[in-house]
This record gives sequence, C-alpha cells and structure tokens, in this order.
Amino acid sequence: MTKPEIEFTPVEKTDFTLCSGHVPGLTERILATDPESGTATRILRFAPNTDTTPNGVQVHDFWEEVYILEGEMTDLRLGQIFSAGQYACRPPGMAHGPWTSGPQGCLTFEVRYR
Repeated sequence: MTKPEIEFTPVEKTDFTLCSGHVPGLTERILATDPESGTATRILRFAPNTDTTPNGVQVHDFWEEVYILEGEMTDLRLGQIFSAGQYACRPPGMAHGPWTSGPQGCLTFEVRYR
C-alpha cells in the first residue's frame, strides 16, 4: 500500500487531532499516510508554552524530516532553541526532544518514512 493520490487541496479541510501521548497542547494534521508502512506527512502544532516532557525523549524506527514553519521550540535535552526556517533530518534511532514551545507556539511540517 502507499500514500493516497491527492491533488492540490486546502490543508484546512483536514482537522487537527490530538497526538498520541500525554501532551494536550500537541496536535497534528495528517495530510497523507500509509497505515501499513507508517509513512506519513503531517503538520505538527505545539500550542503556546507546550511542554512535551511527559512523552520523554523520542526515538523512532523510521526516518523523520522536520521543517519549522512558524514559531520556535526548545530542545530540553540539548538546551537549544530552534525556530522558523530551520530543518532537521533524523535517521532511525536518533534521540530527540523533549521540547517546549515559546509563547507563540510552533508549527512544523514533517515527513516520516521507512
């Protein structure tokens, strides 16, 4: 199975939903996904002052590419702030997070694949 074919469409037609885990200020807009492989494209939204510490450090068994569209987030493990216009490419097994978002929140565009 693969991601669905989608022609240009307003992303606002896809609602934000609560992410799995224990952080109420963390929501996602899944743009396309392949449920079999776990491949996905999404927009991740951190509400203002969201703290993902309850979810702990993240380590995935898939590739993850992240581009920050708006706002900023602080990686608490690294003690580093990342902001709009910055990009990360994480191979499987790379530890990252947890994060806090600033008073403006943070919006990212992500692609996950195996």
